[in-house]
Amino acid sequence: ADFVALTCPLTPATENLIDAKALAAMKPSAYLVNVARGKVVNEPALVEALGRGGIAGAALDCVWQEPLAAESTLWSAPNVLITPHTAGETQQYEDNVIDLLLENLERLWRGESALKNRFV
Repeated sequence: ADFVALTCPLTPATENLIDAKALAAMKPSAYLVNVARGKVVNEPALVEALGRGGIAGAALDCVWQEPLAAESTLWSAPNVLITPHTAGETQQYEDNVIDLLLENLERLWRGESALKNRFV
């Protein structure tokens, strides 16, 4: 594949899903896109693959530990794009998140187990 895009949740089965072996199986011209969870990708293996040209580049919306450490080599890698892990923060979210929190706190206070978890 030219692009491997990760959109999975972090579970025991997906932790380190993209490890050195998976990265070695990718084409040198391939790009890795992680918009899932940071620990789905083994970060040291990714840094090594990027450094040696094992893959062409990576776009990372999440990393092992957020925020990414200032001394991380990912910041200065010319073949890495790093974006803030805030894709869900839209104006609608900002406008409604406090109301949703208060509604769910009231539900918990009343002993209700069904919580509202989305804006409709």
